[in-house]
Amino acid sequence: MSTLYQIEARVQAALDDPGGLPDTHTALAPRPRSGWHAGVIPPESRMAAALVLLYPIGPLAHLVLTRRAGTLDQHAGQVSLPGGAVDGNETVEAAALREAREEIGLETADLRITGRLTPLYIPVSNYALHPVVAISDRRPALVPATAEVAHILEIPLDELRGPDRVRQGRRWRGDQAMTVPYFELHGERVWGATAMVLGELRHLLRSNPK
Repeated sequence: MSTLYQIEARVQAALDDPGGLPDTHTALAPRPRSGWHAGVIPPESRMAAALVLLYPIGPLAHLVLTRRAGTLDQHAGQVSLPGGAVDGNETVEAAALREAREEIGLETADLRITGRLTPLYIPVSNYALHPVVAISDRRPALVPATAEVAHILEIPLDELRGPDRVRQGRRWRGDQAMTVPYFELHGERVWGATAMVLGELRHLLRSNPK
């Protein structure tokens, strides 16, 4: 078990590494994944941001996920990070914080931005997702915006790092079957782009023990 501050230092060291991050997305990508290639962001894609928020509950570091409302046009009912489209001249960081305020009522004034994880292209929505890691020194008060969020999940990082948390499932897109790696977290299946982002975070938590 690591403290939040040890985790923050570890993630910061990894993001500051001039050697860059290895490809960790492929292992969690559904297969086949039409229109997606690891590390490739098409120039015509739209910018989106997601917030990877780390904070303590008691002695354990946690992150927040949401189960999206079933009435949404895209990714309805799926588990995701707080996030959405980057508006106008917003920075990725500003968009990630704004979306978290709107979706889960997060007070963002005292957060520390650690950096960005590797961007990820999402073919089904044509978004290039830019995950932003932020730290809160205390557990935030979170309130779901019911039009967008059905449920808030607070996941201990120790659960994410568990060796048995990555599993294999199958989904159908039309008449094509896909093999879908996913995280089993709090009884929820976390797959797709969110699982790929969490896979990179898990790699960072297991490496750079500085």
